Amino acid sequence: MFQITDEKDLKALSESEELEFKLAQGKDGRGKLPDDFWPTYSAMANTRGGYVVLGVKEKKGSLSIAGILDINTVQKQLFDIANNKAKVNFNLLTNKDVQQININNKLLLIVKVPSAKREYKPIYLNNQPMKETYIRLHEGDQRCNEEQVKRMMAEQVESCRDDKILSGYNFDDIDLGSLKAYKNLFAVAKPQHLWLELDLFEMFKQLGGWRKDRSSGEEGITLAGILMFGTWDAIQDAMPNYFVDYRERDEANTERWVDRLYPDGSWSGNVFDFYRRAYRKLTTELKVPFDLQDGVRLDKSKAHEAIREALVNTLVHADYTGRSSILIVKRPDLYGFRNPGLMRVPPELAVKGGESDCRNRRMHQMFLMIGAGERAGSGVPKIYSGWKSANWRAPKLYEKQLPSEQTLLELSTVSLIPKEITELLVSLFGDSFYSLDELEQMIVTTAAIEGWVNHERSCQLTSKHSRDVTLSLPRLVDKGFLVSSGEKKDKSYSLPGMEPPSPEDVFTNALTSIGRLTHSVDNLTHKADSLTHKEPGTEIISNDRDDKGRFISDMIDKPFVNELDSLSLFYREELNALGVKAREQKRLDTDTMKVLIRELCKGHYISVSVLEVLLDRKPQSLRQNYLKPMVSDGILKMAFPHKPNSPMQGYTTI
Repeated sequence: MFQITDEKDLKALSESEELEFKLAQGKDGRGKLPDDFWPTYSAMANTRGGYVVLGVKEKKGSLSIAGILDINTVQKQLFDIANNKAKVNFNLLTNKDVQQININNKLLLIVKVPSAKREYKPIYLNNQPMKETYIRLHEGDQRCNEEQVKRMMAEQVESCRDDKILSGYNFDDIDLGSLKAYKNLFAVAKPQHLWLELDLFEMFKQLGGWRKDRSSGEEGITLAGILMFGTWDAIQDAMPNYFVDYRERDEANTERWVDRLYPDGSWSGNVFDFYRRAYRKLTTELKVPFDLQDGVRLDKSKAHEAIREALVNTLVHADYTGRSSILIVKRPDLYGFRNPGLMRVPPELAVKGGESDCRNRRMHQMFLMIGAGERAGSGVPKIYSGWKSANWRAPKLYEKQLPSEQTLLELSTVSLIPKEITELLVSLFGDSFYSLDELEQMIVTTAAIEGWVNHERSCQLTSKHSRDVTLSLPRLVDKGFLVSSGEKKDKSYSLPGMEPPSPEDVFTNALTSIGRLTHSVDNLTHKADSLTHKEPGTEIISNDRDDKGRFISDMIDKPFVNELDSLSLFYREELNALGVKAREQKRLDTDTMKVLIRELCKGHYISVSVLEVLLDRKPQSLRQNYLKPMVSDGILKMAFPHKPNSPMQGYTTI
């Protein structure tokens, strides 16, 4: 349970997405558990847990302590309703999860909502799982759709998803070339193993590719057997959403792929063959330092092991019923791994190690038999330690709920603290920088390298709980290492005197000087080029408009279409023509709409209010269904990435 001792603590904690404030006054002002507590309870339980503070008034982002006069009554109501099966299907709360605190002689009730274990999800209300199940999305509670609820239910009953026996499949659905190649690797890893004396089919059975259910008598090929060694047709029949994809760029800031591996008919397309081919491509240029073990030079580094583990983790933890594909990206500055499905163990616990709940345990065991992958609970720590040994920036492990559930891991090959950044920090702060703890140093360094940092990004840098980050950020502001801008969930931090321009700075003609510290930040799902980097050949005249009527400023790298009335007649007609298909067809398919948005965003930033008119779509629909997913997929970038929720935000193609 975290500690709140005064109003300053309260305001600092308001930045956390795992925290909710509710008034709990009731009609008579003495205290009543609010009805909207329970959707928050369901949402937090189905996501990563969180805290609800009762007795605090929140209005337009401002917090004030109201207190609860009859706090014991509210606490009793909490447990009475939590234990009422007609209201909540499962009570996760215990007495230790509820705490009364006194601030300025006003009583508050803090409720810790634990994250429900997979076996208990979904947590739902009013005996209506399909209609009253919620998840936590940013700081809000969102009602789940039926597909999300069914996936939770499947995860609840199937501890091992790839153990399922598939009816109608036989050994003819297995690619024998894949199985023979596996046996060769098996012989290298375990040359004395008894299974090597078996024929291919018998070895396949021992590996778990074929299973007999003792209770029902049913036997046959398992899902693990088909995914790992199956033919393409067999895999598609078993898992229609299955797709594996490796993409390689020779430059970070380009969409051009120099190499791609995906099921194109020239190879089996199964998981094992994808692993073999992708691992070779991932490690081709990776340097091997001179290192001896028992007098023999090693041909792999800890970075090799980290990449191998990341690839295996991606494949064995994937939810192959999900809509996202397996995606592996290699760039000069980054290795990226994406798999469908959320993590069964929270990211912060996975980084610490020791806990494991593998979604596809049979496949995991198959990889272990050839020396690929680590024993349960030790894989993610090995990735982190391997990356640390190369003195690269800490891996970034996180999840996304929308547009589909997925887990992402990014391994940056940028030096932990580049020499120029070290020199900058010493020049700004002297030896006092070294007095900070490890988390604080990491936050300040990230602000220096990336130009800004926020609560979400800081949480990705550490295995510590988000509350530690929540309290570290205002502490760094108080010490003078960071300056903050924005409010609550839109708050960001930067080094003193080096703040990125805010929308208000740009559009109110504020001539704030901007340092050129901001570096290109590019990852698997988001790219933010330096706001102070100018497009080649583009003449920028501060706070003016170009010959097309687009707003230009020396604070941003491209012209900005922020209002249609200011555009020249011909250019406005050009943009109108691009959006005509959307205006004429109310039910335009998603892919076509994304193509139109991409065309409208080329060569400049364009505001949501302008897109609203050109496409005849509501702003909320544009943001949720198109703009945010396109930013996440690296198709668009924001003019002000450190202020993602700004009403003056603009979007451009990458």
